[in-house]
Amino acid sequence: MNNKVIATIDVSRPAGRKIVRELLNKRTVTIQYPPPEGIENAPTHEEVFSKLLDDLSEDYGVDMKKQFKF
Repeated sequence: MNNKVIATIDVSRPAGRKIVRELLNKRTVTIQYPPPEGIENAPTHEEVFSKLLDDLSEDYGVDMKKQFKF
C-alpha cells in the first residue's frame, strides 16, 4: 500500500498560495516545484562563469581564469 499523495496546486491564485504556505509548516510534507519552462537548454553556472571570465580576459588583456584559479 502506498502512503503518499501527489497533488498539483495552482499558486497563481491567493487560495493556492495560502495552501502552500500552510503545507510548508508541516513536517510530513515535501514541496517540489517544477522547473521553469524552457530551462532544459539553460547553461550551467560553470558555463556562465567560464564565459564571463573569457569576456573579462578579452576586455582587460589578462587571463582571468589564471587570476581566479578557475
